[in-house]
Amino acid sequence: MSDFYFGTDLFSELERLQRQLSTFGGFPSSLRSSRLGAFPHINIGTTDDSIEIVAFAPGVEPAKLEISIDKGLLSISGERMAPQQQLEGVRQYAKERFNGSFRRVVELPQQADPDKVQARYVDGCLLISVGKREASKPRAIVVQ
Repeated sequence: MSDFYFGTDLFSELERLQRQLSTFGGFPSSLRSSRLGAFPHINIGTTDDSIEIVAFAPGVEPAKLEISIDKGLLSISGERMAPQQQLEGVRQYAKERFNGSFRRVVELPQQADPDKVQARYVDGCLLISVGKREASKPRAIVVQ
């Protein structure tokens, strides 16, 4: 019998394959993807003038965040403290909220200008804007 026999229900076979892949940690969708459970989660986008990064970091004090750029890598690090309202006499058996020190590194594209960085913290989100180099910005060329 062939190892490639799928039977008649292709969708159940695809679901089985997906479960097997997730058993081994899955495969990243791209080379820039990170491991599951990384904190903080990030979104990265671009405009004509900048690279926009949003790091979702609720419960982190802005004073405990550190951002640096070195050799094309943007590093976000900090610490999220455990919540203060622990209920007395409750034994914890499940914990989904991360607390402690963290560090997240993002590879920036070559057109990023490390001298043009702005960051602000709003409603649990760290908003980082990295300007693009002038030479990489789109421009109209006049035909003569």
